Order: sequence, then C-alpha cells, then structure tokens
Amino acid sequence: MSDQAKTNRPHSSALVDGNDRAPARSMLRAVGFTDEDFQKPQIGIASTGSDLTPCNMHIDELATHATKGADAGGAKPVNFSTITISDGISMGTKGMRYSLVSREVIADSIETVVAGESIDGVVAIGGCDKNMPGCMIALARLNRPSIFVYGGSILPGLHKDKPIDIVSIFEAVGRHAKGEIDGAELKEIECKAIPGAGSCGGMYTANSMATAIEALGMSLPGSSAQLAVSKDKREDCFNAGKQVAKLLELDLKPRDIMTKAAFENAIKTCIALGGSTNIILHLLAIAHAADVELSIDDFERLGEQIPLLADVKPFGKYNMSHLIRIGGIQPMMKMLLDRGLLDGSCITVTGKTIAENLADVQPYPKDQDIIRDWDNPIKETSHLRILRGNLAPTGAVGKITGKEGLYFKGTAKVYENEEDSLQGILRGDVVAGDIVVIRNEGPVGGPGMREMLSPTSAVAGRGLIKEVALITDGRFSGGSHGFDVGHITPEAACGGPIGIVKNGDEIEIDAVKNTISLNIPQEEYEARMAAFVPKGPGEKRGVLGKFAALAASASEGAVTDKNL
Repeated sequence: MSDQAKTNRPHSSALVDGNDRAPARSMLRAVGFTDEDFQKPQIGIASTGSDLTPCNMHIDELATHATKGADAGGAKPVNFSTITISDGISMGTKGMRYSLVSREVIADSIETVVAGESIDGVVAIGGCDKNMPGCMIALARLNRPSIFVYGGSILPGLHKDKPIDIVSIFEAVGRHAKGEIDGAELKEIECKAIPGAGSCGGMYTANSMATAIEALGMSLPGSSAQLAVSKDKREDCFNAGKQVAKLLELDLKPRDIMTKAAFENAIKTCIALGGSTNIILHLLAIAHAADVELSIDDFERLGEQIPLLADVKPFGKYNMSHLIRIGGIQPMMKMLLDRGLLDGSCITVTGKTIAENLADVQPYPKDQDIIRDWDNPIKETSHLRILRGNLAPTGAVGKITGKEGLYFKGTAKVYENEEDSLQGILRGDVVAGDIVVIRNEGPVGGPGMREMLSPTSAVAGRGLIKEVALITDGRFSGGSHGFDVGHITPEAACGGPIGIVKNGDEIEIDAVKNTISLNIPQEEYEARMAAFVPKGPGEKRGVLGKFAALAASASEGAVTDKNL
C-alpha cells in the first residue's frame, strides 16, 4: 500500500492540501466544508433520485441516510446527482431508444464527477434498470473504494384480490384489444398497479441486477431484497456510507472484489432465481469496465450447472415482496455455496468473504413454495439460453423457462420496428404458429436497443403466449415472458442475417440444442446476403448518434469504449 493510500485520502489530499490549494478550499468552504473536513476522506454520494419514475422518487431521501453514515464513519460526504430514464414510461415509444444510452451517460457522469473532483470513495444508489449497471460501470472504471445500494423493490398493487404490477398493465392492453376486458377495467388496473416508490416488483431487470450486484460482492448483504419504503432500506444506506470509510482504511477497491469468480457467483445466483436476459448485457459491460474477461459463452457454460428454482414473476406466481418475506437471495446463495457452486473465497464490500457473510444464514422456511427444492426445479438448467445458428452467427439470448416449451418452428411475420409490430399484434395480424420478427432495433439500428415489452405483453394479453414466438435484434424487458429471443447478432443494421428474413420464411428455435435457424436453401441464403444492403445507424447526430457510432455488439455488452 502506498504512503498516499495510507492517509485514507489518496485523491482528495491532492485537491485540498497545501497553500497553493487555497482557491479550492475557498470554494469548498462555501458549500459547508470546515478546517476539520479538509483532513477527512471525501466520499461521494451519487444519487439517481428524481420524480421521473417510482423507481427513483425516494432515492434522494435514501441518499440523506448514506450521507449520515459517511459522516458517522469519519468521512466528509459530498452529494451529487445523475440522470435516469424510466423504461416503464418510455416503453413502446421512440423515447425508449434513450434507455440503454442512459446507462453510458450515467456511467460517464459519475466517473466525471468523482475523478474531476478528486473524491476518494463512492456510495452509488440506483433504482430503475439502467441506473444500476451505469453506477457499476463507473465504480469499476474509477476503482476507488465503493458500495452500490439498491433503491429497493415496490409493493404490488391489488386488483380483484390478486397482486398486480407494471407488467399487468401492459398485458391488460392486449386483453382490452382482444375484447376480454372493457375500458373501465383497463383504467382500474392502470390506477392500482403502481402503489408507490420502488422498482418493478418481479424478478425483472432491476431486481435481477440488484441480485447480481449483491452476489458479486458490491452491495452489503441483504441490499438486493428490501422494500424501497422500509426501515431496512434506510439502514442499508446508512451502513453503506459508514462502510465506505472502512474500505478506504482497508484500501479495498471494486476490482479487488469484481473478479472472474465473483462474476460467476453473480451469474449462478441470478439463474437460480430466474433473472432477466438483461443481466447478460449488463454484466458483460460491467466486466469490461473491470477488465475481467467475460463472454456470452460463460453464461452458456454456467447455465448447464444451475437449475431454475424460483417461481417468480414474470413467468411465475410470486412477486419480489414475497421472496423478501422468506429471506431474499441469501438463503439461495447459501444453498449454492453448500453445494460447491459458489466460490466462497471471493471478498466483498464487508471486508469479509462470501462464505463468511453467509455463515449464519438460515435456509428458506419449509412451508414456502416460492423456491423449489433442488431436486424439483422448474427447469433443470438455465432459462437464459445462448443460441447460435445461421440467423444469429455471433449469438442471441433466449429467455425460455420451459413453460412455453423448448422448441418452436413457425412462420416469420416481419416488422421493421417495434411500433409496427405492436399495431400488427393488436390488430390480430399475428396468429398461432407465427414467429414475430422485429428488426432494426439493435444498439446501432435503433439506435439504443429498445425493450420489446409492449409486443410481448400484447401477445400474452391476446392469449397467444404459447402459440407465438418473438425474435429481435433489440432486447426484452425483464418483465417479458414467452418464447422470446433477443440480442440477435449481428444486428440487421450492421448486416446481420435477421435483415434478410421475409414474411412466410420458416424459422426454427431449439432451446435444448441452443440453435436458431432460418430454414431456406443455402443458395438462397447466400444470394439474399449478397444482395442485402443494411440501413446502418438509426441516428447520426446527438447522443443517439454518438451511441450508434461507438456501441459494440449486444454479444459484447453494447459498451461504447471497446474499440477506442
């Protein structure tokens, strides 16, 4: 450890020490620094709070508890904010193109503030889907003592004595189009589904990423399985602020924690709990930022070792609030550890190992049916399938639990964008046996790789979830369920074969052999590819244009600094 690191102020000391730094100190005095504060390590409290979405509406208040914790730990907290985009609100519109792009903006903004202001450590608090990987990418790049805090899960709404959530509304739109419910009931579901603060309440992308980050070792134990509006969550924030001060003393940094073994722990835990396809996209990006070699092949390899055990939404019965009541994710991690499937030696932000953190964790209650027994899984191997074939030469990602079957052969119904596909589904153009193809929605073609929750929910709402498949070079919301394959690479805009599919073509998807094929003669395939002129980037100016120019393939995490 260097002499500078021993001071616990490896960065801020250069900012405030010495006579020549009087101007900087003068500026800081205006925002509340005292003489004593200049001798303390500075901890940035990065809030993603805003009134834009229920996922983040409470996070500024949570940040005050992290601030108090940092102060109690003997550090000087420095508060700042970054942006958010609400997937649930922007879904199905052109605005959704900015969602994945916001991941990069968030990462860039946190990196910029922390490095630009010479901050020693960070507590980052995120709620909506892209906040979380955005924060984690920044923490990995900066490699300064840091902890991520999840903003917490929302409680479910209630309709006709049944729990409902955001996905219930999207599916209700399809049911309304089918004539199954009237406008009054649609509005009733709309008004009841989102009762307050917190992230979407199934094992959707936010809860999946929170699970991954805790299993990775970058959150305090329990952070991923707490309600947004709870004493536990406020204490989590306070403890995180206090713990970062200890991490500075230990000189324990994110890249010490985020090793290849730690990423594998995260992947395995998420598979067992039914995590979103988006964990693949985001964990690849975080690993890239941490300089860890991780590929889609690792998800395929690890997926053969881990069964799907959690009966949770979107494909299952229960909400995240139910999982929280029986212990959250830690009993699952303990189960995996006891079976030799987690690396218990991985260090975490507690300063202890995974095995030490889990030593006293008790198993799930015997009378619960949320988590299946190991020998009675929902699916014996991962629901996250890495598919390859002449339709996806460099890979695609399927979310296939087996409830929809493991094999689908059907007829292509091609749409050039999400809006057209949604209108086609709602009109009734899509029928049993169709495979809906939505293209030009990748990182470059969109740009921004929109989530296809509206089309998949419309399929479900029209009662076709077992009779229709959907494939895209875009991606899926954590709330999507059905026979869905996204992240098809190369994408259409970059010359990928999904761009040559025609209406009426036969497509075959095998989630056991992990293949996805366009069943046309090889000579015709080659002729179509030779004649195909991809449309290229969907935008060439502004933040979308910059993202399109820089974004790597979805199979590489759609990161924007891979080829710099």
